[in-house]
Amino acid sequence: MKAARLYGQGDIRVEEIEIPEINEDEVLLKVKAAFICGTDVRFFKNGKTGINSNNPRVLGHEFAGIIDKVGNRISGYTPGIRVAVAPNYGCGVCDICIGGNTQMCHRARALGVNVDGGFAEFVKIPAQAVLQGNITPIGNNISFAEAALAEPLSCVYNAYERIGIKPGDKVLVIGAGPIGIMHTLIAVMAGASHIFINDLSRERLELAKNLVPSVIPIAGKVREELEKQTAGKLVDVVITAASVTAIQEMAFSLAGLNGRIMFFGGLPKGKSMVSLDTNEIHYKQLTISGTTMQSLRQYRNCLRLIEEGTLKVKDLITSSSPLNEISEVIANVAAGKGLKSVITI
Repeated sequence: MKAARLYGQGDIRVEEIEIPEINEDEVLLKVKAAFICGTDVRFFKNGKTGINSNNPRVLGHEFAGIIDKVGNRISGYTPGIRVAVAPNYGCGVCDICIGGNTQMCHRARALGVNVDGGFAEFVKIPAQAVLQGNITPIGNNISFAEAALAEPLSCVYNAYERIGIKPGDKVLVIGAGPIGIMHTLIAVMAGASHIFINDLSRERLELAKNLVPSVIPIAGKVREELEKQTAGKLVDVVITAASVTAIQEMAFSLAGLNGRIMFFGGLPKGKSMVSLDTNEIHYKQLTISGTTMQSLRQYRNCLRLIEEGTLKVKDLITSSSPLNEISEVIANVAAGKGLKSVITI
């Protein structure tokens, strides 16, 4: 089969390798669509511990496809079923896993990160992921690409549940990339009365406005514009959807009384220490939170929301390319071109 394997920093190769063999507890998936994520770009640009010329890795953790083979001890899945796959799985027995957060298990593994992922014609789904329910059947009414977007969307949904957007809330999203736009889509679903979005790129702000007509773009001085738009009250929720230190520092001054702040996405190594005015937190009674990845419940919820048409993600897909063009696609994603870029297989 063809697979795109990372050999180290800046070295990804599309090559012919053997189709994975599965055991009696595993599933073989024929991949149909897999998206380039910021994590893939980071691994390509910076390398990753454990990935080298002697141990290459097939990246790709946002994918969907058709079950090709199942082990003889597998029940509930059969060849030919259209499915999407959540990439993160835990040990299954620790308190964190039992509590429903297998993605945060201390022994968690992830397809496309420390196990071969979706940038290949076939991918093996390990027994632990099969047993935990990482494979979810999908209907014929959505494309494989739309289903694959349940992974990043459910990360955003995790943040929504954590920070609790309520009907009538005024929400500010900082960062108009694909994740920022997903935050706006969920804020609309939650009943927010005003959704502001800020970005340095006017092109991305226009794209956000086209995709979510009710959104209010802010390109200039954010606080001044918010004060005008809210009669000085600022916003109830601030979401930082870009991994920039200054954005996190700025967030505190943009939240109004009893506001909530969501730090979505980690900062680069060495830049995660931010300065803040704790009086902003104290006197405005701010709540600050962060989230990472998603639970399997949230993943399946988002698949249902996509299937039912409650959250429309199709227009987030701005490019589609074959596997042998993956290097060029990674470069485009790194340059901020378009929104979500899918590799079709």
